[in-house]
Amino acid sequence: MDTTFWDEADRLLIRYGTGFTPRVIERASGAYVFDRQGTPILDFTSGQMSSILGHAHPDIVATVSSAVASLDHLFSGMLSAPVLELADRLTATLPPALGKMMLLTTGAEANEAAIKMAKLSTGRFEIVSFDRSWHGMTQGAAAATFSAGRHGYGPPTPGNLALPTPNAYRSPFRSSDGSYDWEAELAYGFALVDRQSAGSLAACLIEPILSSGGIIDLPPGYLRRLKEMCDERGMLLILDEAQTGLGRTGTMYAFERDGVAPDILTLSKTLGAGLPVAAVITTDEIEQVCHDRGFLFYTTHVSDPLAAAVALTVLDVVERENLTERAATLGGQLTGRLLALRDDYEVVGDVRGRGLLQGIELVKDKKSKAPADALGKAITAACLERGLHMNIVQLPEMGGIFRIAPPLTIKEDELHLGVDILEASLKAVLDAAG
Repeated sequence: MDTTFWDEADRLLIRYGTGFTPRVIERASGAYVFDRQGTPILDFTSGQMSSILGHAHPDIVATVSSAVASLDHLFSGMLSAPVLELADRLTATLPPALGKMMLLTTGAEANEAAIKMAKLSTGRFEIVSFDRSWHGMTQGAAAATFSAGRHGYGPPTPGNLALPTPNAYRSPFRSSDGSYDWEAELAYGFALVDRQSAGSLAACLIEPILSSGGIIDLPPGYLRRLKEMCDERGMLLILDEAQTGLGRTGTMYAFERDGVAPDILTLSKTLGAGLPVAAVITTDEIEQVCHDRGFLFYTTHVSDPLAAAVALTVLDVVERENLTERAATLGGQLTGRLLALRDDYEVVGDVRGRGLLQGIELVKDKKSKAPADALGKAITAACLERGLHMNIVQLPEMGGIFRIAPPLTIKEDELHLGVDILEASLKAVLDAAG
């Protein structure tokens, strides 16, 4: 332990969440990060669920070096060719209706812009999101975040309402045969929303797979029905694909599985492959109404050419290396390994997710489904000692939920090595507990 470093961190840094991983990271390459002692640590979280091309991808290194040397940042009222090219390339990957893009930097910023556009274009102010949602830490995005961070800061932005998260593993909504009845749960949730609404429903903002909420994958058919219920109320559907976009789930965008297009799409994390890049994409009609009504989102780094150049390179690599198909293939292998863990261990209660965004939920036993936060913490530490960085959801009673999101470029043997380490750590912790 580098005690001097951590003493200085305690002295100098504002603490902004849970504790830091107890290793000082010196460099990163491919699917690994390396600490000061040169110890390789397999990165099963792609940094902050972002580095889909791995660390220090040579194409990204070359693009950043070139852009910084020639064209990185401009006055926000200036435009450059990379921004226009990105808008053309990015919208070409989407349904034809989604034809207008704005380039930003972070996921929270993109969600702020989407919320403002929804409010301005509909003339309404109420935003609905899941009760285990995470959309960012800025004011509007935080107000639509129900999983954490709501206490102690005064009133959130008025008009934010919650829908029950469709968690098939734990939902009390059951059919007579015991199967999950998501249709009844969604109808019940919107009945509550209608009761609470001031008659000003503007939009529903959700992730197709809730990540910080515990890797909750929407049941097939859910997104289509949700879109219908939004349309019935004159609401827009905003999809936050910060973690699910650009191939991670085995399709270019997670919403493609359901054949449902959003009214507004936000992208971030994966779009920059670890660098701060985000985008909002919407329809010509919504953009026109917003423009006519004076839409204002004039930020310091809007339309930065460096961000555009990076995103263009990410699209190039995803396409050239067939990373969407690769995520589907490796994701199938990952699912098989995780399901085997569920079958073999009483404490592995559930496996869920798609492609290379998957999770397991640890429980004290399968019958009670009691959360196993302490077990999750112990296994995380055991994984790190064996050279694997795992991430548990850092929220109360969710500390036994692992999020697995390695780079889409991870080698097949590295993926299986990670699961081997996870299983060895799980077994060691259980054996030590007796």
